[in-house]
Amino acid sequence: MSREKSVDKRQRILDAALRVFAERGFYTARVSEVARAAGVADGTIYLYFQNKDDLLIKLFEDRMDFLIRRLNEDLAEMGGTCAERFGRLVHLHLVLSTEATDLAEFITVELRQSQKFIKEYGNPRFQEYLSIIRGIIEEGQGDGSFRPELDARTVVRAIFGALDEALLALTLAHRRGREVDVARAASDLATLLLGGIRAD
Repeated sequence: MSREKSVDKRQRILDAALRVFAERGFYTARVSEVARAAGVADGTIYLYFQNKDDLLIKLFEDRMDFLIRRLNEDLAEMGGTCAERFGRLVHLHLVLSTEATDLAEFITVELRQSQKFIKEYGNPRFQEYLSIIRGIIEEGQGDGSFRPELDARTVVRAIFGALDEALLALTLAHRRGREVDVARAASDLATLLLGGIRAD
């Protein structure tokens, strides 16, 4: 098998896993269902992934690479003040609820179903995502727009917790067919969070 075909097949499996985990739930989904959705034999999954937990972790890394790349490119392109870039980050995070519902549900719900992910995985991609938020906070502290006495590490964790819960609520509402105003939700959340970190 050529390397190009191998990479393509691996990506098909990851794409299928995202759909199956979001629709069936990680706990109840079977590897055979992922294989069927990807159009490969059951045993093919194990050529690329050790087991279902490993598939979940590799899927997380693949999608986080995409999110981190998109976020970095978007923020670099827009420029603006720290507060403006922070607002954009909040919007980009929450818009997943309608633009990439399977991915949003995977991030907010299904990752919590894997004990291996929760207890054993070092999560370097998650730390990289947090570092983008922290970079904005620390830059704002440096230029005097954000409160310098705040511990950026604690602030970033609190911000991500708010983002995660807001994304979960919007994603579930969208799944249930309720109208979701992402722009309003992002604006409200950014206003709330910025109110706590802006310098007086």
